[in-house]
Amino acid sequence: MLRLNEVGWIEKDRPACGPKDAIVRPLAVSPCTSDVHTVYEGAIGERFNLILGHEAVGQVVEVGSLVKDFKPGDTVIIPAITPDWESVEAQMGLSQHSGGMLCGWKFSNFKDGVFAEFFHVNEADGNMALLPKNVTPEEGVMLSDMVPTGFHGADNAEVAYGETVAVIGIGPVGLMAVAGANLRGAGRIFAVGSREVCQEAAKKYGATDVVNYKQGDIVQQIQEANSKKPVDKVIIAGGDLASFEQALKIIRPGGIISNVNYLGSGDYIKISRLDWGVGMGHIRIVGGLMPGGRKNMEYLSNLLKYRKLDVSILLTHRYKGIEHIEKGLALMKDKPRDLIKPVITI
Repeated sequence: MLRLNEVGWIEKDRPACGPKDAIVRPLAVSPCTSDVHTVYEGAIGERFNLILGHEAVGQVVEVGSLVKDFKPGDTVIIPAITPDWESVEAQMGLSQHSGGMLCGWKFSNFKDGVFAEFFHVNEADGNMALLPKNVTPEEGVMLSDMVPTGFHGADNAEVAYGETVAVIGIGPVGLMAVAGANLRGAGRIFAVGSREVCQEAAKKYGATDVVNYKQGDIVQQIQEANSKKPVDKVIIAGGDLASFEQALKIIRPGGIISNVNYLGSGDYIKISRLDWGVGMGHIRIVGGLMPGGRKNMEYLSNLLKYRKLDVSILLTHRYKGIEHIEKGLALMKDKPRDLIKPVITI
């Protein structure tokens, strides 16, 4: 990213390796809608000459003198969120915000990202995980962001056995929210999205009903399909600021609205006083950045290792060569009908 609304290639020095850190070269990367928000919407403010990208599987080329568990040549998963684990926030259970709001998100926020020949990983022992031998780098890169973000939506919604859940937005994150809700035991899952490729994927991941927002008001469609009953939980993984108003109209008293959608534009979220039970409906609205760190990557990689989760369904566009990163970013910006997620092997 050269500046807002402009991307291109830039020459930078190879990053230096601190005593607890690692230098990694990417083997597989994937552009993200978050990169689009950063470049084309200025969602996190002005950025200049910043290397984009926060989804990668790579090969370790150098480790610091205090790194214990990794060595050059290891193939590793790099989470999008790489906290500072000695921070006060991490000790509070909010490692994503180590050092301040969203500061566990370093790559392509205030630190150069992974779309480079080499990139830096802070606190390597706490922020990298070995890629299982039976998982490909292409599959593994979905563990960097898509899987943990979608699952975080289901976790924050506290989805329980037999509950009815609506997932608004079924891009790759929303699809993983569907999968996460299904694995947590949801009974009925409404998946809201318009692209047929995403609708079919949602069914494979456990959605029982598909709602197309282009065919009418989603609130009305869900209410009619659900015999006018409210749903137990709503996960917002796409859409816009109006998605919160829609969620409040379909949630039951005591329900949870869990947002994992990166709100790239707009100033305020409107909450209907009446739909929120005039402030007394016991309806929780939570929003969370995905957890980072090694433990989460190792646990989630077990789902791929033991074939409990098939992320290959997400990989609709595959390219070989670092030069295709720009094309992948353009795909995430334009969202063609046949796209779920691009992946570039290097």
